[in-house]
Amino acid sequence: MSQTHISGARVKLPSGKDAGLVDILSFCYGLSETDVQVLVALAKADAKGTEDLEEDLKLSKASINRSLNKLLEMGLVMRIKEPGNKAGRPRYLYKTRGYKELKEKILEDIRNCAESMAKLVDQEFSISETSEGVASAQNQDGFIESK
Repeated sequence: MSQTHISGARVKLPSGKDAGLVDILSFCYGLSETDVQVLVALAKADAKGTEDLEEDLKLSKASINRSLNKLLEMGLVMRIKEPGNKAGRPRYLYKTRGYKELKEKILEDIRNCAESMAKLVDQEFSISETSEGVASAQNQDGFIESK
């Protein structure tokens, strides 16, 4: 089996730093690089068991299980009972939502994250009626004018 790799595509941030998929998903969901590797592996394939993921990604069972639990909690993957497995403990397979649905969920969550951050910035940087003893008002164009 081939090991699934995350593309090195990056975006430039206003600070001059760049960010990739791992950075973005880490920030919005608290995912680790391993979590993102598991997510990408499941997104690029049919449902897989933990053993398949261990082999494909060359990771330990504990790492795979930690990542799967986090991805399940975030609603990014689903767990399905393997059909036909009647003996012993049930075996589960994991898969992501459909590509379009997964992409829409992640983009919607990123938009919500950005909106929440914008509200926080607006709240923290709002100018009070009296700033340092000088009264200010906003004109109809949205500019602050001192009185």
